[in-house]
Amino acid sequence: MTQPGPSRVATRWAVRIIPCFIVAAFAFAKYAVIAHLCVDYLYRQHHERGLAIALIVLYFVFFLLALAAYARTVYTTQTDPGLVPWSERRQRVHNERKALPHKEREDLESQSWSTPDLSPDSPGLESFYTKTMYICEPDGRPRWCSLCWSWKPDRSHHSSELGRCVRKMDHLCPWVGGMVSETSFNFFAQFTYWVSMYLAVCVATAGYCLHKQIQASDPLDWRVVVILALSGLFGLFAFGMSMTSTRYIVENITNIDVFKRRAVHYIAIRVPRGTPSTASYQTVTFPLPGPPGTEPHSPANGFTPSSRDRQAVRTFAIVKTEPGENPFDLGYWRNFKAVMGNNIFEWLLPIKHSPCCNHDNPESFYEFGSLIEELKERHGLPQGHRRRHSRADEVEMVERRPSRD
Repeated sequence: MTQPGPSRVATRWAVRIIPCFIVAAFAFAKYAVIAHLCVDYLYRQHHERGLAIALIVLYFVFFLLALAAYARTVYTTQTDPGLVPWSERRQRVHNERKALPHKEREDLESQSWSTPDLSPDSPGLESFYTKTMYICEPDGRPRWCSLCWSWKPDRSHHSSELGRCVRKMDHLCPWVGGMVSETSFNFFAQFTYWVSMYLAVCVATAGYCLHKQIQASDPLDWRVVVILALSGLFGLFAFGMSMTSTRYIVENITNIDVFKRRAVHYIAIRVPRGTPSTASYQTVTFPLPGPPGTEPHSPANGFTPSSRDRQAVRTFAIVKTEPGENPFDLGYWRNFKAVMGNNIFEWLLPIKHSPCCNHDNPESFYEFGSLIEELKERHGLPQGHRRRHSRADEVEMVERRPSRD
């Protein structure tokens, strides 16, 4: 069900207001740390010029890096949050509802629920069975979103706040004003790292100045106390977030995966055409059969299948993981590069989206790890099908590869 209207409105206002608070906090810290502590107190009053200059340089280095990562994160969450496209039917209904009065629109939105599309020619189904493997339901069909009326790609989940399915959704973060997902997680992680270093400089500067004031028995400066308290509090929070982000990156998991740590995954793995079901696994063949009386695996619209369509027939074995197994774990180093990029500039600077945002791989939406080979051995799947396709299969893969918008 979609989130109630008032709650969604409150969430939207929160994610809009809190970034303004962040900007105001940066502005106050810049005045308090640079102008008041480094320039007025250390440089002019105590003549500690070397220390003051060093602190100013460190402040601006980490400030600019944190600001760049923050700006890129906020921009990405607003312009490209990683939404899964709606089906044509859902988009058409949405456009029709936008033309209705607001009250009628809310009443209809509460009824926006749809059962799985059981049609063999269901739009979008071919983008799954043209892959080599994908996350599925126990019957071999992809996961279905009843609110978006569409098949859910691997690692996507429905966000009640956005009212849409999001690829590799992590969490709705009011601090960055939107949904952190596959398109923004690397920028978010960089922000937490750099802002932790930035706040450490603020804490060190304020702590040193407070120590000198206590030693000299000077009256305590309220600005020193405020900047020390706020920097320490937010610094601990940011450091904790950076450590959590690092863990998620090297383990190739998200907040959703942590909440469902003991979840079981069903995975459809392509096997040689016509492979029968066994006691260890069930099989499903696509395209799905049409109505009774039609040729097996012929289009449900009644047309005679073309030679290309006949070549596109694919069989998948449905295997099940053990609770807690992560099929997307590539190992620490490859997990890191899948999110943060392939060189040090991408690791440190908010330059590019994560490599895992590229879903053009004909084998799967996201790269699977070594667990797949273990599952094949565990369930006794036929070997050699993953790379040894026939020439007809290769032609079919090129011709039927789904285009990317």
